[in-house]
Amino acid sequence: MQQRLPSLRNPAVLFAHRGARAHAQENTLDAFELALRLGATGLETDVWLTGDGVPVLDHDGIVRRGIRRRALSTQVREVLPSHIPSLGDLYRTCGTDFELSIDIKDDAAFEAVISVAREYGAEARLWLCHPNWELLAEVRSKTSARLVDSTRLKMMKDGPERRAAELAAAGIDAVNLHHSDWSGGLTTLFHRFSRYCIAWDAQHVRIIRDLLRMGIDGVHSDHVDRLQTGFSEAK
Repeated sequence: MQQRLPSLRNPAVLFAHRGARAHAQENTLDAFELALRLGATGLETDVWLTGDGVPVLDHDGIVRRGIRRRALSTQVREVLPSHIPSLGDLYRTCGTDFELSIDIKDDAAFEAVISVAREYGAEARLWLCHPNWELLAEVRSKTSARLVDSTRLKMMKDGPERRAAELAAAGIDAVNLHHSDWSGGLTTLFHRFSRYCIAWDAQHVRIIRDLLRMGIDGVHSDHVDRLQTGFSEAK
């Protein structure tokens, strides 16, 4: 059996991707509620800002009306389809007793997301993900939320050790990579700089189990049941 490496979070966060999209329509309140009932300890979603400044949860940022497609940024909240919730709707429905990972799709949404999370007393359990860590560094002074560099190993042109040092210096809390990028050596490297290690697209039990044995701090999956099984097998 592979020796389990230490993680910075014990236990690791089990994030239900888009509200556990394998179990219900993604990014809906039903999906988020179900994910938590099934045992997810974190939720993952995507955020866009409407034309009237409301952060709403949707992956593509497009609302379809018949054959027409309109950007959420051009629509006001009250005219959106009922299946698209706002961030406030999520907190009102599900409470705040979970970690929440938000992929910031619209750079203009940072302040609104932080404001809503702060209103519900949930800022400390918020993980804000973005592919530009230098932009995240500009947000650092504005929030106590955890900031997450969402990238790929191949994008670290100066190597992972340099990136880990840069993230630590900038106050970026975590790095989020595709599960196939991670190894025990890589988690150990980022942990040496006290940065959390997050893996996404982990859809099979053996992958989830092996990630947890590598010392990963959080796993994103569409399948909450497989997250639970992988967590149990990793012990």
